[in-house]
Amino acid sequence: MRNTPFHLVDNSPWPFFGSMAFFFFVSGALFMFKMSSMSIFFVGVVFIFFLSFFWWRDVVRESLYLGFHTASVQSNLLIGMVWFISSEVLFFFGFFWSFFHSSLGVCVDLFSSWPPTGVEVLNPLGVPLLNTLVLLSSGFSVTWAHYSLLLNNYSDALFGMLFTIGLGMFFTLLQAMEYLDGFFLISDSVYGSVFFMATGFHGFHVIVGSLFLLVSSFRMFLGQFNMNHHIGLECSIWYWHFVDVVWLFLYISIYWWGSII
Repeated sequence: MRNTPFHLVDNSPWPFFGSMAFFFFVSGALFMFKMSSMSIFFVGVVFIFFLSFFWWRDVVRESLYLGFHTASVQSNLLIGMVWFISSEVLFFFGFFWSFFHSSLGVCVDLFSSWPPTGVEVLNPLGVPLLNTLVLLSSGFSVTWAHYSLLLNNYSDALFGMLFTIGLGMFFTLLQAMEYLDGFFLISDSVYGSVFFMATGFHGFHVIVGSLFLLVSSFRMFLGQFNMNHHIGLECSIWYWHFVDVVWLFLYISIYWWGSII
């Protein structure tokens, strides 16, 4: 066998279990919306959580203890993260397309008005604006954490990461309060459907991003990152910036522009 700069991975059960986990997750989401049953959905969530733990554990072992992550492997991991974020961009693009299609081409079913008659939209200068400031601040703090690590300042880097996680949790709390205090439901016309699907999936991404940053912070605390090798941390920071940018577009289009047309 000729030499290769890439790691030829061993047989792994995680891709199969991953497909099963997402099957339960998506099926559970359908049951939750159609039959108000959340049991299968939570099974999928727990399945995904444990799958992610064991799969990422193996990836960390391959990098940290076995030395399989060569420069070519590290480059491919970053490229893979770029493609993953690109797929997420297209995912949210569908929600924006639906929103602008419905708002710019209103029909008689919506009484030729947008937002639809009877839907009392949220004040964009209230909680949504506060959430925007929170996420923008988290973008600065996570960048500061990355910069501190590049300067070999681990204490500031760890503090910046934990501060960012705290802001992410605060954002999630504010989003939950906004849902509870809202004046419309997901069943209130296409506006409610698009609003809750777009902001709900973004909120889910905030939770995932916070967990991503939490794992990276724990690994930093254990000394598994240094100024020259921190692929996992860099990927988590990229993902968090993606979450920031998506929220800016959500705020401008759905909260602000959608409330004044």
